[in-house]
Amino acid sequence: MVTLGKTHQLEVIKSLDFGFYLDAKELGEVLLPNKQAPSDLTVGSLIYVFLYLDSEDRPIATTKKPKAQVGEFAYLTVVARTHVGAFLDWGLEKDVLVPFAEQHRPMDVGKSYLVYLYLDKNDGRIVASSKIDKFIDDEAPHDFTPQQQVDLIIANSTDLGFKAIINHSHWGVLYKNDVFQKLSFGQSKKGFIKRIRPDGKIDLSLQGGKETRDKYSKIILNYLKKNHNFAPVHDKSSPEIISDTFGMSKGAFKKAIGGLYKQRIINIEKDGIRLLETDS
Repeated sequence: MVTLGKTHQLEVIKSLDFGFYLDAKELGEVLLPNKQAPSDLTVGSLIYVFLYLDSEDRPIATTKKPKAQVGEFAYLTVVARTHVGAFLDWGLEKDVLVPFAEQHRPMDVGKSYLVYLYLDKNDGRIVASSKIDKFIDDEAPHDFTPQQQVDLIIANSTDLGFKAIINHSHWGVLYKNDVFQKLSFGQSKKGFIKRIRPDGKIDLSLQGGKETRDKYSKIILNYLKKNHNFAPVHDKSSPEIISDTFGMSKGAFKKAIGGLYKQRIINIEKDGIRLLETDS
C-alpha cells in the first residue's frame, strides 16, 4: 500500500514541462518536480521517492531523504514556533509540525528534541510528537535474538545506564559498565541485543560481532607494539584497569585476547600479555 510519510518505488506515467507524474496507486497521480528528478528520468522509469504533503496539502514526491519517516523516531531541531505549534527541520522543504498537545514540554527555537513521526488520523497530515512513551509498546511481540545487531537511539540516562529505543519499536537498557564512550541524548548508534530477560526486558551492548572483536584486537595489538610487545594486563585484571588501559569492557577484552591467543599472536602470562608475532 502506498502511503504518505514513506519511501516507495513508483512508475513515471507522465512527463510535463514542470515535472513528472508518478503512479502512487491509492494516492493517485503524484507530482515529482523537475528540480527533484534525475536528468535521465523518462516515462516508464521506476524511481524511489518519499511522499508527503506540499504547502497546499497536496501529495508530492521528492528524491530527498528525510531525517525520519512515519513510524520512526528522530532527534530534530525546532526552526519556528507559531500559534499551532513548533516546526522541526526534518530535511525537506516543508518543515514538520509538532502540535502543542503533542509537546512533552514547550519547545524552543534552536533546541533539538526526540520525536516520533506519525499520520494524524483527523486530516492525514504528517506530524510529530515528543511524547515518545506512548508510541513504544514493550508488550508488543518481537523477534529479537541475542547478538543481533540493531539500530539504537539514545533516549535518556538512568541510575543503571542509558535507555535506548531499539529499531524504533522497543525499549532497551545499556548498562554503565558496558559503555566505554560518550553517549548523548538523541544519538543514533549501532548496537547489539545482549540478552532478553525472563520479564521480557532487553539488555543491550555496543560491543558484539566479528567486526567489533577485530577492532578491539587491533587496539590491543597497537598498544603492545607501542609498549615493547607487553601489557601488564590479563584476563584476571580488574575491569577498571582494562577500561583505563584499552577503553573496553573486561568481557570484550577477554574475547579479543582469547582470539589472539588461539591465533598464536600473543601469549597470556601470569603478569600480562605478550606479543609473539609482529607484522613483517
